[in-house]
Amino acid sequence: MAGAFRPVDRAGLAAHLAERARQLPGRARVLVDGAPPAAPLELARAVAERLRSAGRAALAVDADDFLRPASVRLELGRTDPDMFLDGWLDEPALRREVLAPMGAGGSGLVLPRLRDVARDRAYRDEPVPLGPDGVVLLAGGRLLGRGLAAELTVHLRVGAAALGRLLPPDDAWTAAAYARYESEGDPGSVADVLVMADHADRPALRDA
Repeated sequence: MAGAFRPVDRAGLAAHLAERARQLPGRARVLVDGAPPAAPLELARAVAERLRSAGRAALAVDADDFLRPASVRLELGRTDPDMFLDGWLDEPALRREVLAPMGAGGSGLVLPRLRDVARDRAYRDEPVPLGPDGVVLLAGGRLLGRGLAAELTVHLRVGAAALGRLLPPDDAWTAAAYARYESEGDPGSVADVLVMADHADRPALRDA
């Protein structure tokens, strides 16, 4: 059974996740899932830095650098919450360029970015070699429950009231998508680590 939640600060959370990742043998894939107010990318970068300091290659990847072209993701408009939930992420590209290379028999070569959303064109980044025991941390929202391969999954849960308060006005329309994601996907029930993140600087974590 899962234990009780315990309060930590952001540094303590990063240290805990880095230790969990460090215990994974060989190459490892970590999903850090959460809405923007929970700062999943910032957390993934902090964990990656700790892993590198401990002598293990690590790379944080922003899921928002793997969105579908504008012609596809915005075909129902710029503020359609259902499309935002189910049609924005380029899941095949994430599997092909980020997750599969870190799986059994993979090359260990991870593409750090795919598409510049602002200019709607591909980046020209070269793949990053992570070696036989490297760790890739894929960070962003709406990642769990999609069959994305991972050895460790983390969900940063932000309640509806806090999300409504913390989202920038231009992004308020995404709250409906995150609410549906929580209610239909129940990502907290499938995550290896569940983090209550209504207050990003004062989280509480629970290991599954």
